[in-house]
Amino acid sequence: MWRALRGGGRRWQHHSAITVTNEPILEFKPGSPERAAIEKALADLKGKTEAIPCVIGGEEVWTPTVRYQLSPFNHAHKVAKFCYASKELINKAINAALAARKEWDLKPVQDRAQIFLKAADMLSGPRRAEVLAKTMIGQGKTVIQAEIDAAAELIDFFRFNAKYALELEKSQPLSVDISTNSMVYRGLEGFVAAVSPFNFTAIGGNLAGAPALMGNVVLWKPSDTALLSSYAVYKILLEAGLPPNVVQFVPADGPVFGDTVTSSEHLCGLNFTGSVPTFKRLWKQVADNLDRYRNFPRLAGECGGKNFHLVHSSADVGSVVNGTLRSAFEYGGQKCSACSRLYAPASLWPHIKGKLLEEHGKIKVGDPTQDFGTFFSAVIDDKSFARIKKWIEHTKKSPNLTILAGGGCDDSVGYFIEPCIVESKDPQDPIMKEEIFGPILTVYVYPEERYKEVLALIDTTTPYGLTGAVFAQEKRIIEEARSFLRNAAGNFYINDKSTGAVVAQQPFGGSRISGTNDKPGGPHYILRWTSPQAIKETHVPLTDWRYAYMQ
Repeated sequence: MWRALRGGGRRWQHHSAITVTNEPILEFKPGSPERAAIEKALADLKGKTEAIPCVIGGEEVWTPTVRYQLSPFNHAHKVAKFCYASKELINKAINAALAARKEWDLKPVQDRAQIFLKAADMLSGPRRAEVLAKTMIGQGKTVIQAEIDAAAELIDFFRFNAKYALELEKSQPLSVDISTNSMVYRGLEGFVAAVSPFNFTAIGGNLAGAPALMGNVVLWKPSDTALLSSYAVYKILLEAGLPPNVVQFVPADGPVFGDTVTSSEHLCGLNFTGSVPTFKRLWKQVADNLDRYRNFPRLAGECGGKNFHLVHSSADVGSVVNGTLRSAFEYGGQKCSACSRLYAPASLWPHIKGKLLEEHGKIKVGDPTQDFGTFFSAVIDDKSFARIKKWIEHTKKSPNLTILAGGGCDDSVGYFIEPCIVESKDPQDPIMKEEIFGPILTVYVYPEERYKEVLALIDTTTPYGLTGAVFAQEKRIIEEARSFLRNAAGNFYINDKSTGAVVAQQPFGGSRISGTNDKPGGPHYILRWTSPQAIKETHVPLTDWRYAYMQ
């Protein structure tokens, strides 16, 4: 209904089209239905290798460039056989996507939203155990880490993005008596390239899904080390009614994919999560090709962090220890938001250190599919294992660094690295500055009277700006940290760990070299994937070209 506004304007009144709440996180206690379902799904995958093709133009395609995804905790198990798309096949995918673009863009947003709401219901119910099991066995997640990712977060992305899209459609400009104004939220003109990481099944679904929801066609390049779960999500979207050509499923060699999509005149967007060097390379390629594009491509990227926990002398030690252990070591420190640097005051350090080491001794690292008491499993692959092992060797050689616990490495069966706690005398040691993406926590102990210097240190030590946390009970200290570290973290936590952002509660992302901070999981993210058109329709004929002042 229309409602008159003072001054002659009118505003379209509406109510939210759908009510959405966060997906409840299941507990998987022994004897529970979800525990029985996941155990059966894991048993079904044992020793199996799934063949995963490229899907181009709605057809399954195989190329001679065959690769395998290995289970991180048992690298003898090939969980997926897949192939890389060639440059020619990627171009074919672009053409197939473009052919579907107009019809998909013109489809009412209500119809597009229903597809993602149906996919969310499938993930929440009948397909939950399958996607969780494939995330566990393929990416080395424990059942709870798989649950908060491949179930809860992905479901939330699909449902809340649908809600936000429907609300956006009803967000219309003012109209006046003689003319009606409206806004059409068009998809971008061209195709979006979605490049997803290994560490969150949900991110892959969102990087491809959010642009598609908004009327775009997408080329989705999943991570080589998350093919099994990504393909499961892709198939669920198709079964939920996503037309075959809206999202092309394109496993590919990274540079070949990047070179091909950035050289197409039709590239209109890049939705990326991964490393800083890769995002910079793609950004430079886009810049080099600007003159050939039909539009300025939208570039959205999330590139990791060097995340901090700052402890003040007024902090609750239990919260510090438990929050830090979870943040630093859950999923082997392979979260973009994982805490890898801890700043502790000298007065509390003996207490914190004692509790950290005591609890560290209880952490079990192993096969999450066989032992549900496992806290985290192997790191993702041999490259990651080698990189993290080099950092541990660095700690052993450096006079400024001391390993307080852990650090053992064994890749005989899986890519296992013990959770490692390091103390650094030098706050500028490379281990305090560079992203590791593994289970290494470095502690710098500071004299209490130099607390304000530590704020400056945290803000300037690394070029990242993703997540961070302050632990303190004094309000003045908390406000001071919030103000001083305003640009040091896109997600800032007070008396809580630096990980665990929830869709619609803590939209996620950071700036500096951590990315473009577009905040997926929030209502503004979908605006990145639409090109609004403002339309004015005048109802009264124009009877003269002259203005009143001219009479």
